[in-house]
Amino acid sequence: MTEQNKQVALVLGASGGIGGEVARKLAARGWRVRALNRDVSRARSKAPTFQWIQGDAMNAADLMAAAQGVSLIIHAVNPPGYRDWEKLVLPMLDNAIAAARSVGARIVLPGTVYNFGPDAFPMLRENSPQHPVTKKGAIRVEMERRLEVASRTGVPVIIVRAGDFFGPGAASSWFSQGMVTPGKPVQTIKNPARRGIGHQWAYLPDVAETMIRLVERGDRLPSFAVYHMDGFWDADGGQMAAAIERVAGKEIKTRTFPWWIVPLSAPFITFMRELKEMRYLWREPLRMSNERLVAELGSEPHTAIDEAVRASLVSLGCLPGGPQIEAAASVQAVL
Repeated sequence: MTEQNKQVALVLGASGGIGGEVARKLAARGWRVRALNRDVSRARSKAPTFQWIQGDAMNAADLMAAAQGVSLIIHAVNPPGYRDWEKLVLPMLDNAIAAARSVGARIVLPGTVYNFGPDAFPMLRENSPQHPVTKKGAIRVEMERRLEVASRTGVPVIIVRAGDFFGPGAASSWFSQGMVTPGKPVQTIKNPARRGIGHQWAYLPDVAETMIRLVERGDRLPSFAVYHMDGFWDADGGQMAAAIERVAGKEIKTRTFPWWIVPLSAPFITFMRELKEMRYLWREPLRMSNERLVAELGSEPHTAIDEAVRASLVSLGCLPGGPQIEAAASVQAVL
């Protein structure tokens, strides 16, 4: 593939967990990666191989200019620290849809389980009823609705729904902010799961790999293509904690996550408000069926859990060999 013929992707949210992982994997496959960011000098210092473009996804003109010549838009951007999420997310998506329609690009969206309420549990399929019980879930449903409408008018869409993200770069996550303490050796594991209640996790590199494999088969996919990942299924709510203990190489006390502190902190800490809203996902088992994904790809990309946990802990500075991470509030991650 010559430099002139390289495919070009615009990644929105390339400084975050899933966006950054997709961007790196695309670049490794020979794609030219553009990334829109409000602070280009800071972003470039961390990922110098991307073509950083100064701009804001909330600005339609910025996004339209950045999208010129691209065939793929990865929509993995969120407001930093989840501030004003309900006011900003849909306008950003509308801008991405308009840009994709203008240049003939495909949109890829990392999806979540928040679209679904307990009426759809315990096994979630791509066409399960979406009756969200949270504000964020309702916005997620509306995002997908708008993308489906766009797909009927010339904008192909891929959505990959997955469980709770963890892995390098997933700074604002249950793993990094709930179970362990970033920057410190693991002394105690705070497990948010109920004993005996299964929970679904998704390792960021596996999610990114899944998205890219689907993009590479884009010509054979429907215009609105939605897939579920199985990820890492913690069948009894204790297997993730056990993996952390194995990787740490020592006996570690596991305690129940202090849910009582969440409502007390929620009025003052944005992340705690998010935890409070999503607690229902830990109270009963829910699992995504990946049958449709496996039928398309043949298998789901899957990293062994101990390897995934080790990479996650190293990136958080909880094991030797990893850098200290920044405060989660400054990271644009998908929630």
